[in-house]
Amino acid sequence: MEHNVLTGFHHLTAIVGDPQANVDFYTQVLGQRLVKQTVNFDDPGTYHLYYGDEMGTPGTILTFFPWPGAPRGRRGTGQIVDISLAIPADALDYWSDRLSHHGVTITGPVARFKEQVISFNDPHGLSLELVASREADLRRGWEHGPVPQAYAIRGFSSITLAETHHEPTAAMLTEVLGFRPLQQEGNRFRYEVGPGARVDVLELSNQPRGRIAVGTVHHVAWRTEDDAHQLAWREHLLDQDSDVTPVLDRQYFHSIYFHEPGGVLFEIATDPPGFAIDEPVEQLGTHLKLPPWLEESRSRIEKVLPPLHVLEENAGRSNNE
Repeated sequence: MEHNVLTGFHHLTAIVGDPQANVDFYTQVLGQRLVKQTVNFDDPGTYHLYYGDEMGTPGTILTFFPWPGAPRGRRGTGQIVDISLAIPADALDYWSDRLSHHGVTITGPVARFKEQVISFNDPHGLSLELVASREADLRRGWEHGPVPQAYAIRGFSSITLAETHHEPTAAMLTEVLGFRPLQQEGNRFRYEVGPGARVDVLELSNQPRGRIAVGTVHHVAWRTEDDAHQLAWREHLLDQDSDVTPVLDRQYFHSIYFHEPGGVLFEIATDPPGFAIDEPVEQLGTHLKLPPWLEESRSRIEKVLPPLHVLEENAGRSNNE
């Protein structure tokens, strides 16, 4: 597989509760752009909401299944337990003040691998981190939201997998998926793929298994450039006796899914076709979009989904604070 490499993060998907609370927090507090309102294709009575930069560039995309009234999950092994987002190196004070202003309790900053990190939870208990990084200065964030461009979130920094034993997961990352070992601090082992996509494997041998529900991560998707590369990855994973799925059409990308040895669900997703195939860039995220095979059920789906209010600023009008 030397000729076929993963190019970084594509997206990460989590489970939350009320969809309006999710929109308000990620757009108005974290300053992300809602780039797509659609539904969970496997459960069309549920929204699937995507956030990121202006275009929803792979590596910036956080997505959510909002399940109002569903039970809270439990943090534990076999899970992605932390989502770390990159911010500019000098933005830590801005974000500490901003989050506190919005009533968000923060922990830190603390040093990790020579970077400063603050931690907090979203309204549904999902564990988030902001990592101040010089590498983030080389990226651009969403320019027209409530966070000034100089401080805007610049996509993912890393994710943390909690595992009972780190070795089997490390072996898949390095021997199957092409990750490079970087560093170790205590029971935290860091790996990297592509330009700056990092995974920390946290060995928690005495912790119970996690339970996936509200406030937990459903899966992480790794990025590959096109369908041909994805098919090569699928054949490679089959050769490794992985539980990889057939290719699934997710409208804005194509996907294959499999589990790493500790139980975390992984996905490999294609860059194309992207989020602008069914609405102009300037209108991304402002209307409910359905794939062709669900369009005939639109009236029924819209009756089931709770109303969602998206501010005009999401369409690109600046509202800097």
